[in-house]
Amino acid sequence: MSSAVPPGWPPGVPPAHTPGWDERAVAWLLDQCPPDYRSYAAWRRHPAALAWLADRHLDGQVVAMRQAYREVRVELGGLVTAEGLADVMYHLEAEGLRLVAAKRSSGLLLEAFRGKVFVPRL
Repeated sequence: MSSAVPPGWPPGVPPAHTPGWDERAVAWLLDQCPPDYRSYAAWRRHPAALAWLADRHLDGQVVAMRQAYREVRVELGGLVTAEGLADVMYHLEAEGLRLVAAKRSSGLLLEAFRGKVFVPRL
């Protein structure tokens, strides 16, 4: 199997289909989900199911963050100062970017668990 990783592959996770990659992938995926997910043994036994669920969870978070960013001025404009609103918007944007990157990574892990082999491109 190839040891190539595509752009967006999660940091700290070895290339797909190399020894131990799936255990590190499961740990990374669980880090992206609510802490309570760790109490369900099925996610560790069935990493493809965890990747599928984490991908959907991250998708929902991206949607929620985008909605919050669109609505923050109206919803919080009268509750926080202009400087506070700027801070909140900055952090919403940063978290949104983090979530989009995590969503890409979870999607790549899901593809790998489905058997996709990533090959280096020239």
